[in-house]
Amino acid sequence: MKDLEAADVNRPSRSQLKREDQALFVMAKELVELSLVSLVTLKLSDQLMEAVKMASAMPANKGARKRQLKYIAGILRTLGTDVIQERLDLLKNKSAHSARELHKVEHWRARLLSEDKTALTELLDSHPEADIQYLRQLVRGAKKEMALDKPAKSARLLFRQLKGLFDETDQLN
Repeated sequence: MKDLEAADVNRPSRSQLKREDQALFVMAKELVELSLVSLVTLKLSDQLMEAVKMASAMPANKGARKRQLKYIAGILRTLGTDVIQERLDLLKNKSAHSARELHKVEHWRARLLSEDKTALTELLDSHPEADIQYLRQLVRGAKKEMALDKPAKSARLLFRQLKGLFDETDQLN
């Protein structure tokens, strides 16, 4: 009798099991929402990869997809989810970092196009390795295109130039 009581004490509660199942279901949803390229970077098992591909091809508001997500959660239960969760978190942080970087570049481009020489001076102070003549040329061209209502070719080139400039600086740090 005491052996049965000891086994019950070591076993997780039903509530705990439900919380774990819910966490696995959420992870399954996150996996299904990822692009194929992102899935490949996670290095999932073949069985899990096929199940995720099948679920992502299904309509979102149908019962079949929900059953497939539960199936994926069951596969995840048998696997070690710690590694997959770490890779997912890393992938999320990368995309958040990329979004911040793009906002920074867009902010600088807007400043260069709206302000006169103060923004360019600040940019060159923080990035002395930048090609000042090319940047000035792109800024002039983008302002001219905006004034004449032409396609924003120079503005796109300015964005690429700034993105490359900030990428080089981030790699050095």
